[in-house]
Amino acid sequence: MLQKPIKQIRLESDMTINQLIEEMRGAAFGAGRLAEAVDIYEAMLRDDGTKFFGFAGAMVPAGMRQIVVDLIKDQQIDVLVTTGANIVHDLIEAFGGRHYKGTEQVDDLELGRRQINRIFDVFIPERHFTVFEDRLLDIFADIDRECMGIRELLTEIGMRVKDPNSIISMATEKNVPIFCPAIADSAIGLQAWLYTQTKKLDVDTFKDMREFMDICYNAKKTGAMFVGGGVPKNFILQSMLVTPRAGFDYAIQLTIDRAETGGLSGATLDEAKSWGKVGEDAHTVTVYADATIALPIIIAAVKERLK
Repeated sequence: MLQKPIKQIRLESDMTINQLIEEMRGAAFGAGRLAEAVDIYEAMLRDDGTKFFGFAGAMVPAGMRQIVVDLIKDQQIDVLVTTGANIVHDLIEAFGGRHYKGTEQVDDLELGRRQINRIFDVFIPERHFTVFEDRLLDIFADIDRECMGIRELLTEIGMRVKDPNSIISMATEKNVPIFCPAIADSAIGLQAWLYTQTKKLDVDTFKDMREFMDICYNAKKTGAMFVGGGVPKNFILQSMLVTPRAGFDYAIQLTIDRAETGGLSGATLDEAKSWGKVGEDAHTVTVYADATIALPIIIAAVKERLK
């Protein structure tokens, strides 16, 4: 069925980001989806609902850290679900380490000999991990609690991090819970295990489920931004399987994965409707783009609209 004619994008030298998005609204393919994502994200923030943020992939090393910090500071994230790796790299920066712009065209054996770790075109000196490990072990030694959940452990760590530009520190300050269900799959998990070989650190990996489900159960409306997929995406979506809600009301996914392999990171949000994880009448869009490109544009455009 024919709908509106495609509008050719007109660019001006003094355009704002939101004006560019408005031009994209009449286009197709990724441009049209990006404009739709901005509309949905704006509506999600304006609505009186609980805002979930799934944060997967190597986003902190790539430079997305401050975006999440500012969203938490501006009360635009109510619940953060992320990977252990993003917390690790956030802490590396909080402890004085840095990530450096490198190149993928490099001799990795030479990098190894020079004790430089590579994430595509990001370089991280091994010495920054050494500082991270030492500081983390000191923090573990300072925690005196029985039977914590992972969220509680991260809050305890956040209380001991004094960096206003840290995700974990800002989340603790603003009372935004961080859930990290696969924390064992990270340097935090590795260091925690090593610590427990000689000392006590009591963490119940299932304890978070009750708190997370209570948040979902009590939410009037729900919206989710999924940066990537993986464990954070599934952990957020599966909550709807055991609550009386009829799925999420808003959902935006930024991914470059494909649906044909059956992997969750490429699974469409329409597919989630078959599970009851996303509501039948939910406002949804999947943007097939590098999240390090799409996320800053979406957030910047909505900031402009919300002033």
